Order: sequence, then C-alpha cells, then structure tokens
Amino acid sequence: MKQVKKIFKYLFTDQYQILDYFVYKLAPYIKSDSLYLRLYYQAKMHRSLNLKNPKTFNEKLQWLKLNDRNPLYCKMVDKIEAKKLVSKIIGDKYIIPTIGQYDTVNDVDWDSLPNQFVIKCSHDSGGIVVCKDRSKLDIEGAVNKLAEGLNMNFYDYNREWPYKYVKPRIIVEKYMEDNKTKELRDYKFFCFDGTVKALFIASDREKSGEETKFDFFDSDFNHLPIKNGHPNSSVLPDKPESFEEMKTIASKLSKGIPEVRVDLYEVNGKVFFGELTFFHWSGVVPFDPESWDVTFGSWIKI
Repeated sequence: MKQVKKIFKYLFTDQYQILDYFVYKLAPYIKSDSLYLRLYYQAKMHRSLNLKNPKTFNEKLQWLKLNDRNPLYCKMVDKIEAKKLVSKIIGDKYIIPTIGQYDTVNDVDWDSLPNQFVIKCSHDSGGIVVCKDRSKLDIEGAVNKLAEGLNMNFYDYNREWPYKYVKPRIIVEKYMEDNKTKELRDYKFFCFDGTVKALFIASDREKSGEETKFDFFDSDFNHLPIKNGHPNSSVLPDKPESFEEMKTIASKLSKGIPEVRVDLYEVNGKVFFGELTFFHWSGVVPFDPESWDVTFGSWIKI
C-alpha cells in the first residue's frame, strides 16, 4: 500500500514526468512535427519551445529539425553511406576499415568474424557491441541488442528527420584502441559552416562500472566549465597529438552546414572518422551553467 501511495504521489507532483510519458506513448500518432517537438521539448527541458525566435542551442536544433532539410543529411547520418561521402572529401586513410555489412541480424556470420571487432547498427546511437575476445562474446545478447537497434527510428521519438529515410543495416568494423589511453576516445567537434567553435572529449565509454565522462574545450583547447549529459572527468584528458589536423578535417566536413558535430578518433597519433551528428542529445539536454546554451546557440546562423 505504501508503494502505491508513493507512485501516486510521484505521478501527481511531477507534471513533466507525466507529459514525457504521454508524449512517448503518443509519438506514433502525432503527425505534426512542430506540435510533437513543442510537447517533446517541454517534457524534457521543462519550458516552452520558442520556434519563432529561437535563441539557445537546444531551441535552434529543434528549429533546424523543422526547417533545414537537405536530403544529403540522410546519407550523412547513415554510418555506411557516410563513409563513402567522407572518404571523397578527406580521403580513405581516415576511414575505419569495414569488415562486413548485413541487412538483418540473421545474416551475420559470427564464426567468420575476427577475434576483435565492433558491430553496430548503421542508423542509431548506442546500439553498439564491442568485442575484444570472440570466445567470450555473448552472441545472444549481441543479437538482441542489434535487433532492438534495427527496430529503432530516431524520427519517431525525436523527430530527427534524416533518420526517417535511412535503411537500418548492420555494420562490422575493425576494433581500434589507442595504446596510450587504452580506449577509443571520442573527440566531438561542434562546427558551424566550416568553423570549429568547441569540442568535448568522451572518455571511459567502455570502462566497466564507470559512467562516460564529457570534458569541453574551446577551439584552442582551453578547458570550458561545462557539464552536459555526463560528468567531467576527475583528470582532464590530454590534448590529442593530431588536434590541428582534427580541426582541419572537421572544418572540411562541416562546410556549408549551419551546425553539425563532427566526431573523430585518435588512434596512436592517427585520426579516424567516427560519424556526423546533427542533433547533439537531440537538443533536449540542459547545459550547466545554462548560459552556455545561449552561447552555443549564438553560433548557429538561421
């Protein structure tokens, strides 16, 4: 009885939690992207969405979902097609080798894969399986994770429209690890029509028992006092050896695009392309302090 009372107290005191629940459940039935994004933003950010005169980064990302619909973006968010596009701009040497690609989970020939590899869906975020020793791989768990990923569409629940037109597939890539950091550390550059303004470094992503860490820097690698989605690391990551090369690459890949996050890796001093992200956190995760939401927003020209 006490548990029931707690549930009812929770439901009737957190209006945004209730709104979030119903927005999620009704997502497939709300056809208007504009209406959906207003409800979605309010549920996640606990404030109304200003689409007439957006000021913040998160608001402008919602505006871009509705108004910046370059069909090329559909290929740019496809992890298979993006490799082809990117290699034409910066060259094959920056592309992580592809071991195989499949249309369904049942097509994957697990016995033919090398001892180490990374397997993921070509259209989602988070549906990734990192295999460091195939003899210890939980294949059933991997199959379930990939199957779930294949059924996910970011358009349905985030209205990130490019994903509406991406064919869900599976891609297997070479396992990569930097000798110094002992991980595949992510360097994510916020770019605005060819200009790099900031980046964050994602670390501890595969460390057991550890939450991923995000540490923000400006374009000169000065640390920025920002928290966004994950805590900062207790020890700031070092500046990558190929930092200037990374900035050049990010600038080339973002030319002509109002806003895109260019995700790169550094492995033993060499740069590799990760992916292109148009809607960081889908535009619904607050910045701490909040003033950075306005600062990042000022860099998007709409």
